[in-house]
Amino acid sequence: MKSKSHPDSEAASANISKRIEELGDWRGATLARVRRLIHDAEPDIEEEWKWRGVPVWSRDGIVCTGESYKEVVKLTFARGAAIKDPKQLFNSSLEGNTRRAIDIREGETINEAAFRQLVRAAVAANSAAFAARAAKKKK
Repeated sequence: MKSKSHPDSEAASANISKRIEELGDWRGATLARVRRLIHDAEPDIEEEWKWRGVPVWSRDGIVCTGESYKEVVKLTFARGAAIKDPKQLFNSSLEGNTRRAIDIREGETINEAAFRQLVRAAVAANSAAFAARAAKKKK
């Protein structure tokens, strides 16, 4: 999976692929599955590798990160509190004013259609914020 515009996207994509392979268990399979869903929802999304090894998907800012821990794969949406979650996929980091996360545990599945909708909503929120910042600069 390659991003089209970010100069380091090929290296980031390679690092994410390597991480998935290194995990080699349900966490790698889960990360690969959500990665595919993210790209299905937003084909022009950019892949980045930040903070000493965190997969990041961006479009006009960070859409979400994908961290793997012993017990969960955590998908943190940077503007999660600002987007609608009608299927209530967000199940972690619910107390903050900005971020929301989805923790996926071994054996759990995710509502793929609802997840793609969340990704699209996150991209839309980023694009709106980006446009607002650009309009402010023009004044």
